Amino acid sequence: MDLFDAGYRDRAAAESPLAARLRPLTLDEFIGQEHILGPGRLLRRAIQADQLSSLIFYGPPGTGKTTLAAVIANTTRSFFLTINAVLAGVGDIRKAVAAAQDRHKLHSQRTILFVDEVHRFNKAQQDALLPWVENGTIILIGATTENPYFSVNRPLLSRSRVFQLKPLESAHLRRIAQHALEDKRGYGGRCIALHEDALEHLVNVANGDARALLNALELAVETTPADATGCIRIDLDVAEESIQRRAVLYDKEGDYHYDTISAFIKSLRGSDPDAAMYWLARMVYAGEDPDFILRRMSIFASEDVGLADPQALTVVTAAATAFDRVGLPEGRFHLAQAALYLATASKSNSVFAFFDALNVVEQEREAEVPSHLRDASRDSEGFGHGANYLYPHAYRDHWVAQQYLPAPLQGRVFYEPTGQGYERHIRDQVLRRREIQLAAAVDGTSAPPEVLTFSPPDRHRDRWLQRAAGEHGARLAAQRDRVLDELSLQRHHRVLDLAAGTGLLTWEALRRVPEGGVWAREDDSAMAAALRQMAQKLPELERPVVVECPLLQLGSCLASLAPGVYFDAIVGRRALAAEPDQAGAARVLYGLMANGGHISVVETVYGQAQRLYALVDLGTLPRELAERLVRAEEEIYRGGSTAVRWMPEQLQEAMNAAGFRQVVVRQEQVEVQRQITPQQLAGWFNPADDARRTYAEHLARMLEPEEVQAVRQLFERQLAGRTVPWTNTSVYLTGSRTGPES
Repeated sequence: MDLFDAGYRDRAAAESPLAARLRPLTLDEFIGQEHILGPGRLLRRAIQADQLSSLIFYGPPGTGKTTLAAVIANTTRSFFLTINAVLAGVGDIRKAVAAAQDRHKLHSQRTILFVDEVHRFNKAQQDALLPWVENGTIILIGATTENPYFSVNRPLLSRSRVFQLKPLESAHLRRIAQHALEDKRGYGGRCIALHEDALEHLVNVANGDARALLNALELAVETTPADATGCIRIDLDVAEESIQRRAVLYDKEGDYHYDTISAFIKSLRGSDPDAAMYWLARMVYAGEDPDFILRRMSIFASEDVGLADPQALTVVTAAATAFDRVGLPEGRFHLAQAALYLATASKSNSVFAFFDALNVVEQEREAEVPSHLRDASRDSEGFGHGANYLYPHAYRDHWVAQQYLPAPLQGRVFYEPTGQGYERHIRDQVLRRREIQLAAAVDGTSAPPEVLTFSPPDRHRDRWLQRAAGEHGARLAAQRDRVLDELSLQRHHRVLDLAAGTGLLTWEALRRVPEGGVWAREDDSAMAAALRQMAQKLPELERPVVVECPLLQLGSCLASLAPGVYFDAIVGRRALAAEPDQAGAARVLYGLMANGGHISVVETVYGQAQRLYALVDLGTLPRELAERLVRAEEEIYRGGSTAVRWMPEQLQEAMNAAGFRQVVVRQEQVEVQRQITPQQLAGWFNPADDARRTYAEHLARMLEPEEVQAVRQLFERQLAGRTVPWTNTSVYLTGSRTGPES
């Protein structure tokens, strides 16, 4: 590079747009996307450890996809190469591959290839990349605004982790704007006075797009003259001129088009006129073809309203005819009227009888449905789109309360039914359903969480995890699943297992949060060593972090081991009952939990354990000896350790006092069939080590040695080799945290 090249590069950097100049260089500078980059998340750990596999970043413009690639380029020891899918061809891919091969042979250096707009690659170009991604010659990082499940080849997609980036929140955009005003790469050396109402307008209209925000701020600064003091003052008028119209995320051939029409149709089906008006307005505002909307409403009138209100099809047809005559903008009245009619109409899907009959005909003709009739929703496994949708026709009155509006607009009323004409008959129904809808929103049960990340399946890893957890038996598996099912875990969550033991909860949690992380506490050194040894079978980044320390010291242990990590979920089995200071333990856990996090534990109530004397017929013993046997065994539970004497109410009080909310305790008694073996009888009556007392040693406090021997003979005579009903009592405790992390 000569002096002219260096000068040109410096000028280009100085003249580049504000958004390009402010692009973060490190993870600490990156703002937003905490669900994939927060402390302890898999992607952050992979970047910091420079152990990246092939990645695809998917999300709307201005959310940080290219910026994240730049951060990786600045932190990796691998050679970082960038190409743009719009400009590059197969020849460019071959050159990149050849250079990567030479670099690996000569310098043992890996190559990371960043492909911007990867969805622009055609099938041939993606196929040209596949073998080199598969054999590790190239680590691919792709960025796309299109759903990768539709725009990226399946073979390439199956070898990549997919991370979905979301529109930035208002707080993130505010921090970015403030950073632009303070950083020397932006306007740090100039006097810029940005009024609060102007900033609020820029943030609001940017709609989660950092690039749109910075472009508008740059336009405002560069076109506004300084005042007499040399300061540039940006008020609301200037801000409104700089960014006048909200950029709606919408592509008539992409995800936003299909997602929005899907939300509109589901709102109609769910009889929510407010949500129907909102999604209709979103489509019209974005310039959707009104004929497309009317066609979908015409289909809906027969598919979801049908014979319950035969007038619905007539109304939609009339609206379409009227729209053809009137056009925009007045034709929006006809669109709104048709949508309101469908949303408030009675519902029936009886016309599906035709498709049931057609299905029978198809099955008679051939064994399977032709390929062009199969389900085209290819991304449900990765992102879970459509999962947990409650189909209204499956419920009484063909309606069920669930969230149709976006969370920030939940409870917003757009449609106010009057008391006139036909509307008078639907007014009460709309208002009642609206009240139920709002109640569901307050309870937080109306909107299932969206899946934001995906990992390709690893059959070898999953088989090992299943084998590790499956050895504990069906009853423990059911207990494990219940504890974890209470949490609605997302794939990127951070989970803490309070008492890992053999890893019953740990291994299952690993399967459920592959893009998050699992921490396993175990204070028994042998158990902790066994956990670490078992975890060696997993790739380094996917292993649980084993924390060996007492429960009351867990906060300080984690602070040194994983600073800044708070947990979305805390689970445990037999973790809290044995702790003498349950109140202190509850405070420690509260301090480790993220805002909005949940806890789910199961504890054994030993005080209500199966009494051994109840398994035999005491009538064969002298009455006075039988009575003393009962008293001696009951004394075990009255005067035993904390683990034996504890009561569920005490633990619930400790959790409430620590600050947990919605603490629920459910006590369950389960009777199972248990075989009493000679070895087990020997364990009850033979001498043991100093660490614990046997059943016989407890009885010896109130019984003479010959009486203990008589009891043993009774047990061996009546129980050895027999299967008896055995009662177990467990307590399931759940709770949550609201408020800032400690």
